[in-house]
Amino acid sequence: MSTPTSGGPLRIVLVDDHEMVIAGLKAMLAPFRGRVRVVGEAIGADQAVSTVASLTPDIVLCDVRMQGASGLDLCRTLRERDPEAKVVLLSVYDDEQYLFQALRAGASGYLLKKISGEELVRQLELAHTGTTVIDASLAGRAVDTAARLQSDEFWPGARQGLTHRESEVLSLMVTGLSNRGIATRLVVSDETVKSHLRSIYRKLGVGDRTAAVATALREGIFQ
Repeated sequence: MSTPTSGGPLRIVLVDDHEMVIAGLKAMLAPFRGRVRVVGEAIGADQAVSTVASLTPDIVLCDVRMQGASGLDLCRTLRERDPEAKVVLLSVYDDEQYLFQALRAGASGYLLKKISGEELVRQLELAHTGTTVIDASLAGRAVDTAARLQSDEFWPGARQGLTHRESEVLSLMVTGLSNRGIATRLVVSDETVKSHLRSIYRKLGVGDRTAAVATALREGIFQ
């Protein structure tokens, strides 16, 4: 990553899979041109890799959830290419498990999309100095979660990054329930179950239901 000239604005690349979101971020950052400057944008992680390589920005500001490769995947890729790369992830999910995944991926920060423009700029400036920036509403919960994980006082699958609800879904998969059966048991829609399954597969590094159950049993998540 490049180093801005002393006193110059931070050079930012924006990454999202929706042009409207990128436009909104650019509008949010526009009043702070003296402190940050959007030098590039990319639709999706694949385009982002080449964009970042050609522009060498100070910080990549990226959505966590995107179609195809996620922001977490992009963060890992950029960090593998350049260990000094700074990636700050934006999310609508105020779930500390997503935060932990971001930190494991090497992210310089995890911020929620409800953040104001002024605060976003301040956090980006902190991230550029090497500070890991975390949304204030998540920080306290994250400390508590980390302590419980350290003492093994948590739900099955937490160490693999599963949320409590994802752990419930996986446990029902292990018992052999179908998607419809899981939806009925948890009183949620079929689409909600499918969304949880996609997240479970990604976190466990598997491609289907059978492999997820096998991994859960092999790693002792459920007996």
